[in-house]
Formats: sequence, C-alpha cells, structure tokens
Amino acid sequence: MGREFLDVFEGWAKDYDSTVLGHDVEYKEVFSRYDDILNDVVQKSGLTVLEFGVGTGNLTQKLLNKNKKVFGVEPSKPMREIALEKLHNYSLTIDDGDFLTFRQPAEQIDTIVSTYAFHHLTDREKTEAFFQYSNMLEKGGKIVFADTMFENKQEYTMTIQSAKQKGFLNLATDLETEYYTTIPVLRTIANQQGFTVEFTRFNHFVWVMEATKQ
Repeated sequence: MGREFLDVFEGWAKDYDSTVLGHDVEYKEVFSRYDDILNDVVQKSGLTVLEFGVGTGNLTQKLLNKNKKVFGVEPSKPMREIALEKLHNYSLTIDDGDFLTFRQPAEQIDTIVSTYAFHHLTDREKTEAFFQYSNMLEKGGKIVFADTMFENKQEYTMTIQSAKQKGFLNLATDLETEYYTTIPVLRTIANQQGFTVEFTRFNHFVWVMEATKQ
C-alpha cells in the first residue's frame, strides 16, 4: 500500500519543498514545471476533493485558494505536521491513511487527486484503488493524478539507463525500486473500472492522468 516507502518520506519531509524547487540536480527534471503540474490538477478538479499523499501541502494550498473543500490523507506524520503548519490559516484536517486504507468523507466527493505518489502502489494495488474510487464517485466524478509514468516499458528502461550514465544513482535506484508503471497499464485499469482517461505530459517523467467516471 506504499507504506513500505514511508521511512524515505519521513526523512525527506524537511527538504521536500527545496527539492521540488529544483535544488536537487538529480530530481530537477522530475520536478520541472512543478507549479504548472499542480495548477493543472487544480483546474481539472471539482469543488469537493479527496487528496491522497498531501505531503507538505503544496497542492492542498492551491486547492484551498480556489475555494475547494479538501479532505486530506497522508501517512507520514512529519509531512502532515509540515502541511498543517503551512496551512494553519485554513480549516483543514489531514488524516493518517493511504490510497487503500483511509476514512471516507461523509460528503460526496467529486474529485480524487494526488501528485507524485501513485507510484508507491503496485499495479495490482492501483487496480484495487480504482475499484474503491469507482464505488465512491458518481457519474462524471474524476480521478486526477499527476505522477511519473512512462509511454512504454522501453522508455522506462532507457530512463533508468540514462540516469545511471549521468551518475544520478539515487534517481536510478528510485526508478528501479518503486512501482512506476506505463500509460497503457493505467489506461487499461481505468477503463476496466468504468472510466475514460486522458493523459497530458508536462516533462520527461510526469504526466497528469484525468479519469472520468462514465
């Protein structure tokens, strides 16, 4: 359920915002156009939003600034603490949970969002997540996830090789260790659970997936 990577993020919490600003050369391209990516997720979201992997609250803040109601879910306590401090002027709760185990809001959710996190789940777990979300959403409801994904397995393999050639060993290890998937796999998962889906690319690594329930 992604919690096997929790120690990494608990250690990364205090430096995360610096990384997304491009201060870590290995991950600079991963976070290229970071603000555009978040803004696109916000623009595609409805008014009542369930956000998985709140992290330090960067997407959350943008959603709240657009007067959207946000229910946050974040498994890392240090990340939650940073987000709540950053967003202390807003009325917000962030639950301890993950993509598969979480407290479902009492209100009807129209959009489920996440950025840079869905790769913590295996493809089987991604399928399970879509099944849960399909049962939560009404017709026209959306899943809007921004994440690293690849057009095919060849692109995935070549990206790892390129990272190693550049000496980006942390990035290469990350790509080999976590559960990065391909667009055809995600499209199949979404379609099987009753969604149409579109993908928009923002940099070499990150695409925004917009899945709409039919």
